[in-house]
Amino acid sequence: MRTRFSILALAVAIAAATPFSINAAEKKYGPGVSDTEIKIGQTMPYSGPASAYGTVGRLETAYFEMINAGGGVNGRKINLISLDDSYSPPKAVEQTRRLVEQDEVLAIVGQLGTLTSSAAQKYLNVKKVPQILITSGAAKWDDPKAFPYSTFLYSPYRLEGQIFAQYLLNNKPDARLGVFSQNDDAGRDYVRGLKDGLGDKASKLIVKELTYETTDSTIDSQIVTLKAAGVDTLFVMTTPKFGAQTIRKIAELGWKPLTYLSAVSTSLKTVLEPAGLDNSKGLITALAVKRPDDPRWENEKDVQDYKAFLKQWYPAGNMADSSNISGYMAAFVTVKILELCGNDLTRENLLKQATNLTDLAAPLLLPGITITTTPTRYTPFSQMQIARFDGTTWVPEGPLISANEP
Repeated sequence: MRTRFSILALAVAIAAATPFSINAAEKKYGPGVSDTEIKIGQTMPYSGPASAYGTVGRLETAYFEMINAGGGVNGRKINLISLDDSYSPPKAVEQTRRLVEQDEVLAIVGQLGTLTSSAAQKYLNVKKVPQILITSGAAKWDDPKAFPYSTFLYSPYRLEGQIFAQYLLNNKPDARLGVFSQNDDAGRDYVRGLKDGLGDKASKLIVKELTYETTDSTIDSQIVTLKAAGVDTLFVMTTPKFGAQTIRKIAELGWKPLTYLSAVSTSLKTVLEPAGLDNSKGLITALAVKRPDDPRWENEKDVQDYKAFLKQWYPAGNMADSSNISGYMAAFVTVKILELCGNDLTRENLLKQATNLTDLAAPLLLPGITITTTPTRYTPFSQMQIARFDGTTWVPEGPLISANEP
């Protein structure tokens, strides 16, 4: 009897423990996660010299509100804590530490800006906190050996520089090229890619290189100097404020160089309209996304969904602002990664899913471009298309151009 009772008691104990064990195996939570919530954080330049990019954070907040209204992700609501960093590296570090140490977020998601994201990168990697889907194309985000916790979702700056180089060699091989860029990692990446693409022709084609600081009040003197150097083709890497200044000054001088404008400053709302649409006509750039205001895409479902989202959830968002497109894609991919995590919402699994995306068709990407990441290569895509501004919108010119970063 004693033996039979012991076996029965053991069976009862196992049966009672089994549901708990299964649930424990099914659900693994990191900081900021519960059965009802997933807490993530980011810093954004809601003020300061890059405040035009603040719309990215506002749109992402609205996108997650839409997702939450539909039940969230696997029954959990996304709680995005988005703090102002004023595009100041020290403030970005301060706010990031607050998000990690006080708010205890699961991850930093969609942080914007090379300077600010770089400032927080070492801290987050030491703490093993994922810093994913950074809105910046700096080469440093594709360095899984040194910084495995930092990934990005943007056209690589070096790639963009290479693609313009290919375009230039094919269409204007005798150019007198001027290079004007921001004096930081982003600017240097663009210029490095341009020179890599030009190869041994770089020293012959480039006749003048100048930079500016984000703290400068104006860039007029640099533009005057470039014109005086006999430049007939201009490669411009600026943030929106200085992009608009550059276009206006070129027009004031009556100068007509073939001008390439980096993708980060192609927004109609924050760059081209302030600079003057007539002044902007003829500019070229490289795109990876559809322009939702372009009639050629008006019947595409992803474009229609984007317009409907803005109308209902973010009416203050301008459809033609490329920053809003970046935010929309980042929010979409964030949700996909969280869905892939299932009930294993740990920092380790979040990073695993973010670095194992295969041919993800994100909304608003140009046909033929998908997102793929691997644990050894974080660059999300390596194709773009040259486009020219016709006074109203960016018009694609030619096929997609592929260029692999060196």
